[in-house]
Amino acid sequence: MKKTNKKVILAIILISYFMILLDNSIIFTGTVKIAAELNLSQTTLSWVTNAYSLTFGGLLLLGGSIGDIIGRKRVFMIGLTVFAVGSLLVGLANSAVMIILARAFQGIGSAILAPTTLALLMDSFSGEVRTRAIAAYGATAGIGASIGLVIGGIFASLLSWRDGFFINVPIAIIMIGLTVLFIPTTQATQAKRLDLIGALTSIIGMTALVYSLVGQQGRLLALLVAVVAIAAFIWQEARTKQPMMPLRLFADCERLGGYIARFFYLDAMLSMWFLTPQIMQTHLGFTPLQAGIGFLPLTVVNFIVALQVSKLTTRFGNTKLLTVGIATTAIGMCALGFFSEQVGYALGIAVPMILMGIGQGLTLSPLTVAGVANTLPADAGAASGVVNMVHQIGGSIGMSFIVAVSATFKNGLTSYHVAMGLATVLLIGALLAVIGLILPTLKKESE
Repeated sequence: MKKTNKKVILAIILISYFMILLDNSIIFTGTVKIAAELNLSQTTLSWVTNAYSLTFGGLLLLGGSIGDIIGRKRVFMIGLTVFAVGSLLVGLANSAVMIILARAFQGIGSAILAPTTLALLMDSFSGEVRTRAIAAYGATAGIGASIGLVIGGIFASLLSWRDGFFINVPIAIIMIGLTVLFIPTTQATQAKRLDLIGALTSIIGMTALVYSLVGQQGRLLALLVAVVAIAAFIWQEARTKQPMMPLRLFADCERLGGYIARFFYLDAMLSMWFLTPQIMQTHLGFTPLQAGIGFLPLTVVNFIVALQVSKLTTRFGNTKLLTVGIATTAIGMCALGFFSEQVGYALGIAVPMILMGIGQGLTLSPLTVAGVANTLPADAGAASGVVNMVHQIGGSIGMSFIVAVSATFKNGLTSYHVAMGLATVLLIGALLAVIGLILPTLKKESE
């Protein structure tokens, strides 16, 4: 394949993945205007986000495995189409019911796109080129979430929140056209069939788990349903000949360490992304746009460091980067816990964000590499689905836990300090997963 084609394929994958990340930020920064324009109560407004989270989290494993069955190029274009239609319907929404249903439909597209982008990357690149491509993919995960706050702030402050969704439609159409022209057709792996019982139990389990975190009523019942359904899913995957999520994915210590570390890392980072813009607005008087711009120290440094990851990986190895990256992120997160109005933005937020930008830049790409390490071609879609499931579910669980605990403190600044302290503990958990599970594999390889 021509070098130019490889670059176009990578661009298609990264832009499509970035669209998913951007939408969360637009919703986050646009909630006030959405509520005012559509006359939504606080409870109804929460479902604009929750409906998306339920379908996205609930269908991720299915989205990851279905590409292995009917071909990833075809599934990728289906995902782009569903996401584009969902974005259009969200932008056109004129009632609570319409926007909630449209967001749920958009979540289906994201559940197909997120794992398929990574699986396509695994199909299209190999060797050192794959390492660089995965580095760019991991960097997109970090940079996209951070810069999305800036772009979301621009839409919320200067344009319409609807424009943030309408813009996805022409981008998706362009991506579909480029996919037809540049991405090779991939065949189904062997004669693999859809694991219907596994698909059903995973959807019920993941959806119930997400609802137990974000729902308003019956959360304990949803948690019980999630435990039973997930247990049934694991039992089914252990006994079926063609599992949707082969349990052998968790037998490799490097992959398992990558999954656990990613879970704890996203727990911490999503909580920081959610709470820090609020503390900038409530204690420093920032506007939503200024709060988004306030993330630039993290975003810019992350971008610079992420560009060097492939070179650093070649020199120092994936595991060493992970160790240094997570440790640096934890130091920055801990420093955020000392913020006050007297300390101010520069020392209280910007400097810690620089440390976190370095850490995030060194971490997310190697975490992605670890999550798909030593994967058989037939399992690429399933492995990608697990990486994205851990990313999505991990962030939701961590944020729900940290926000719930910190909210028990009435003083807003104290609440923020507690939240950043808990986030630091979770990052230490991620670091221990790397040291305990991934580092020993490095020692074995060198022996």
